[in-house]
Amino acid sequence: MSAPAPAARWAHVGLNCRDQRATEDFYARLFGFRRARVVEADGERVVFLRSGDVYLELFATAEEPLVKTEKDGPAAPGTARHLAFQVEDVDAFVAAAGPDLQVTLGPLEFDTFIPGWKTVWIADPDGVVIEVSQGYTDQSPEELARYH
Repeated sequence: MSAPAPAARWAHVGLNCRDQRATEDFYARLFGFRRARVVEADGERVVFLRSGDVYLELFATAEEPLVKTEKDGPAAPGTARHLAFQVEDVDAFVAAAGPDLQVTLGPLEFDTFIPGWKTVWIADPDGVVIEVSQGYTDQSPEELARYH
């Protein structure tokens, strides 16, 4: 029997950005991220943003996107489908974000699964799809036990 894996905690998500400032402003305005660190080496700048215990690491790039921004994100293996954030009220979030918000899908209601669960998918300035939802809850241990 092997030893249990050492404890680990979430660190960050690294995002490639065509315009670091626009991406930083987007996450600051809509999700409350603030600059936590800037690292400069060999003419390159990496910006770390923080919101609570969540960090985003922004890398500058001039490359073209590998996947097309649509719906709830790319289905290609090896790519992240989307980032996700919880809010109290999806409709209020969309209204406060303003007319420039790029909605890729929804808002959709998932009351069949969880009463009050509602989600909208949006895109950041670089096309990263972001799920914004309200009302998600975990299943009880009894409900989870039905799935093997």
